[in-house]
Amino acid sequence: MTGTRKILIVDDDAELRDALAEQLALHEEFESVVVDSATKGVQVAKTEPIDLVIMDVGLPDIDGREAVRILRKSGFKAPIIMLTGHDTDSDTILGLESGANDYVTKPFRFAVLLARMRAQLRQHEASEDAVFAIGPYTFRPSAKLLLNPKGSKVRLTEKETAILRYLYRAGQHPVSLARTSHELDSQRQSFRPYPHGHRDRRTSQRSPAAPP
Repeated sequence: MTGTRKILIVDDDAELRDALAEQLALHEEFESVVVDSATKGVQVAKTEPIDLVIMDVGLPDIDGREAVRILRKSGFKAPIIMLTGHDTDSDTILGLESGANDYVTKPFRFAVLLARMRAQLRQHEASEDAVFAIGPYTFRPSAKLLLNPKGSKVRLTEKETAILRYLYRAGQHPVSLARTSHELDSQRQSFRPYPHGHRDRRTSQRSPAAPP
């Protein structure tokens, strides 16, 4: 179980790109992928499990806003935050209308960008579009499905879906059964840990691709 979020940074400014990656590396909840063009960014976002994109507007090959449109048309659902050196209302409107979730003007403080990233991730993870990578599995809460690398599906109950979502958000931090039960009860979920824990173990055991 991992709660690490993969952040794609698309910017042709090597100094800014590397600085963002270094800052994100200080937070264990993130890992970053960096590219220097819109074309590479679109390719990575389509082929890797990206949780959030930081996209510069002024890229050398394609305007960042056009790259966002391409991603959205391809079905990419994760949050996208755009970076720009322009701060006019028209620039902000164009960025948001292209499909971006937020717009940050350069120069900016990293703490502000980080807060906006976390806000967007929280909002996305609570939405119907959320998809999580759990070890070799793909977890789709809205569909109540767990898929292994071969594409086999395990259908989950409402309670099991809530348990996996909560444990994913806990990341690498140990979570007791009592704490899990309390959190789910606070969401008006009735929870009996042992039967469902037993079913989760059986689910993992019956797939050869399951992690040890």
